Amino acid sequence: MFKIAVIPGDGTGPEVVREGLKVMEAAAKKFGFKYEAKAFDFSGARYLKTGKLVGDQDIEELKKYNAIYLGAVGDPDVKPGILETGVLLKLRFSLDQYINLRPVKLYNSGFCPLKDKRPEDIDFVVVRENSEGLYKGMGEFRDKGTKDEVAIQVSYNTRQGVERCIRYAFEYARKRNKRKKLTLCGKTNVLTYAWDLWERTFYEVAREYPDITTDYAHVDATTMWFVKNPEWFDVIVTDNMFGDIITDLGAMIQGGMGIAAGGNINPKGVSMFEPIGGSAPKYTGQNVINPLAAVCAGAMLLENLGEEKAAKSVEDAVIEVVQTKLKSLAAGKMGYSTSEVGDLVVKHLK
Repeated sequence: MFKIAVIPGDGTGPEVVREGLKVMEAAAKKFGFKYEAKAFDFSGARYLKTGKLVGDQDIEELKKYNAIYLGAVGDPDVKPGILETGVLLKLRFSLDQYINLRPVKLYNSGFCPLKDKRPEDIDFVVVRENSEGLYKGMGEFRDKGTKDEVAIQVSYNTRQGVERCIRYAFEYARKRNKRKKLTLCGKTNVLTYAWDLWERTFYEVAREYPDITTDYAHVDATTMWFVKNPEWFDVIVTDNMFGDIITDLGAMIQGGMGIAAGGNINPKGVSMFEPIGGSAPKYTGQNVINPLAAVCAGAMLLENLGEEKAAKSVEDAVIEVVQTKLKSLAAGKMGYSTSEVGDLVVKHLK
């Protein structure tokens, strides 16, 4: 019996999570596994009412679960940064979810903004370091509010943190067993301290993986190649900041935020899976948001729990729905409501 903590969150989060759980329940019946889900209210509405975010006691409770299923974080009535820091980053850092895993996979050429690109051209994975770098929140102001003000933001990188991320990426490239190629994405020509550490560590670890081909690309070149030649990539490893940026571009070339799912991974602890599109508050309650990113996040969750056949069945159903049913992946333009898309995925589970 798996224990899954569910955080519906803000905006359209509860709507897409509802469909994801609908699909998960159908998969459980079809593939014979059992789970129990408990909802946790870590939301903007709760914060506005109580002032509470995610506390240390909440973290201890979540450590008892096998996985976390997250809908969205973000409320227009809450000052930007509060929920992101007090919920999302609190969960990632406290549960040591040091890998952000972002598959970028095109299911239907008709929804790709790039000319003449096919599903076989856009099929790669970004492994983003998820616990260090600029997102560590280290820095200071000097002479704040004066004409001489200085703002310092520190990118904090440790050998241990960098190496465990890189090692995970090599293992993932080996397990994925496609092109068996790992690209380091960085900025060695300008950010000479952090990226000297990343580059040295990358090539030292690479010696242990002679079966994996390696290469390097500056982050600005990477964004260019995502658009021009996405077929060059298999697995990409990068730091927290660059990973945050390039995965949004990745989402666009795979068809948009409505199909983009991600995992915050602790390989030896509790991992968290989510659609990456955010809370989309303007669509809240309208039953028009695309739930497929949340459904795909649910498939990633199942794979993480070892239910690989169920996970593949869910993804295959999503692919069939995207290829044969939907007019668009955009909210309100799919040709179906949010709940109807969830029903379609259930119907196509094999």
